[in-house]
Amino acid sequence: MDVQTILVFLLFAVALVYVGRLVFKSVQVKKDGCGGNCKCGVDFSDIKPVKK
Repeated sequence: MDVQTILVFLLFAVALVYVGRLVFKSVQVKKDGCGGNCKCGVDFSDIKPVKK
């Protein structure tokens, strides 16, 4: 293998790690609160529904 091929494989591996890390972070559940869209800790009792 020549140096150019090794560099291409190295850059490809770095790109795969980068994309994998982005995907992992976007899928991973956050630890603070419930981690979802459950609206816990928010009081919606004063909000009146809008009638159209």
